[in-house]
Amino acid sequence: MSQATNRIDQLFADRSKKRFIPFLTIGDPSIELSFELVKEMIAAGADAIELGVPYSDPLADGPTIQRASQRALAGQVSIRDVILLVARLRQAGVEAPLILFTYVNPVLQYGLERFFADLAANGADGVIIPDLPIEENAEAVRLAKEHDLHVISLVAPTSDSRIAKIGQQAEGFLYCVSSLGVTGTRSSLRNDLDQFLGKVRESTNAPIAVGFGISTPEQVKDVAQHADAVIVGSAIVQEIERNLPLLKAEESLQEGIGNVKTFVQNLASALQ
Repeated sequence: MSQATNRIDQLFADRSKKRFIPFLTIGDPSIELSFELVKEMIAAGADAIELGVPYSDPLADGPTIQRASQRALAGQVSIRDVILLVARLRQAGVEAPLILFTYVNPVLQYGLERFFADLAANGADGVIIPDLPIEENAEAVRLAKEHDLHVISLVAPTSDSRIAKIGQQAEGFLYCVSSLGVTGTRSSLRNDLDQFLGKVRESTNAPIAVGFGISTPEQVKDVAQHADAVIVGSAIVQEIERNLPLLKAEESLQEGIGNVKTFVQNLASALQ
């Protein structure tokens, strides 16, 4: 088994330690800044990173990530650029798991076999494809396994009768969607979240990570009581958006990066 798979598996080898996984849209506001932000997020306490591939029709994403995708696409950022960024991060000494978050259409356009071969060759550890249901993911899972990569499955409160099937197939970790609808910050989480996560836990031996709607240190701490990892996306993308004026000016660039790093640090520290 390769080091690529082991990055995710080793991350969750000790289940007593909770993990923090931030998401950012690559290319927002530029590839160069995404490179710097990933490194700073890891320095701030991130245990793994989700690298969002900008896409014109991101069905699972709310307005915040949609805007980030539009900004990145305006800069001509492609799925190939995100894969090459993984290689660059590895060359820079980043050892944390790096997981692409993309949609099935860009993957099919890229070519399924080529996609997984290139992920592995450039040092990625897995991929999340929210619009690829488990009933249709056999070929992707097969190719991923050939390259010692993980296809991370998603399970939602509405999955209901499918929870057991999704849980049995899960590898790397199982991404539990904490709320219905698209991604985005929320003032409160579902009252029955712990019951849902308990049901998921019964269905799988894989670690469970919870995302969608988590945006504050308090929510991170609450969710971590029932999960092995907490994923935060929209709140971080929103913080990057808030700092765009600073990030786009050379004289204030470091201040903007510092603001994002501090925001991530506050979220990650809730798990300590």
